[in-house]
Amino acid sequence: MAGEHLPTPRSLRAAAQTAAARGEPLVVMTSLAGCVYCDLVRNSHLVPMLRRGEVVAVQIDVRDRQSVLQGFAGETTHPADMASAWKARFTPTVLFFGPDGRELAERLVGVAVPDFYGEYLDARLAEARRRLR
Repeated sequence: MAGEHLPTPRSLRAAAQTAAARGEPLVVMTSLAGCVYCDLVRNSHLVPMLRRGEVVAVQIDVRDRQSVLQGFAGETTHPADMASAWKARFTPTVLFFGPDGRELAERLVGVAVPDFYGEYLDARLAEARRRLR
């Protein structure tokens, strides 16, 4: 599964609205090129879940100051600036958003225990889904 990608959104607002229309939170992973833990989370968890239709997930590069990104309120920004505004200092950080850009569950920061990461992710998703409804 090496080399697989999550989509990179042009609009967080549109991505969150798409997720909400499916009754799902928007899952956003902050990523960094060369981050082995980002690859682990992406390839072992988020991409397979996305493929199975279990989540709406995207990624943003914490160093990308070139791409234009529309924020949840319609503002124009860059992925790096959005990650900074979220105070997402470590990669990967996985965040769970409602359509209004409000976080719905505690974020997952880094990968402390790889063997249990799937359980942590599932618990956060369940919490975000409950809060969305």
